[in-house]
Amino acid sequence: MGLIDHFAQNQDHLLYAIAGICLVTELSVLGMSGPLLFLALGCLLTGVMVSIGMISGWEMEVFSVAVLAALSAALLWKPLKTFQNAGVGRDTSSDMIGKVLPVSQLITRDQGAVAYSGIDWQARLDAAYTEPVAVGNRAHVVAVQGALLLVRPE
Repeated sequence: MGLIDHFAQNQDHLLYAIAGICLVTELSVLGMSGPLLFLALGCLLTGVMVSIGMISGWEMEVFSVAVLAALSAALLWKPLKTFQNAGVGRDTSSDMIGKVLPVSQLITRDQGAVAYSGIDWQARLDAAYTEPVAVGNRAHVVAVQGALLLVRPE
């Protein structure tokens, strides 16, 4: 009996093999970006249902893989993205990040300045903020782009 005959007679084994190939490809090539993970889950769950006799026939198996992959993507996309981004540590690309500085010129998304070490540094509001920071208040540096400081209100 050849491999094709084996998979034709044991369709659950074919689904398990597809799930395994998708998972290995996802982990090694795509770096857990998502799409093949959901297909692997759909194939795995459909394979289990075929093994216990809940579904039969290739039409139902294809439909089941599609529905289960879509459901797993809908349910798991946001939690997996949150988990994937949770390991991002504090930005240490500049010593200025994290400093709280006095505002020397009204800071908006287009202009502004903060004082540090006797020098006025160009500053702009981070994209997440809209309210300007008035002179005399303090601003928290969240990022640095060249000589430009991106800040948020303290």
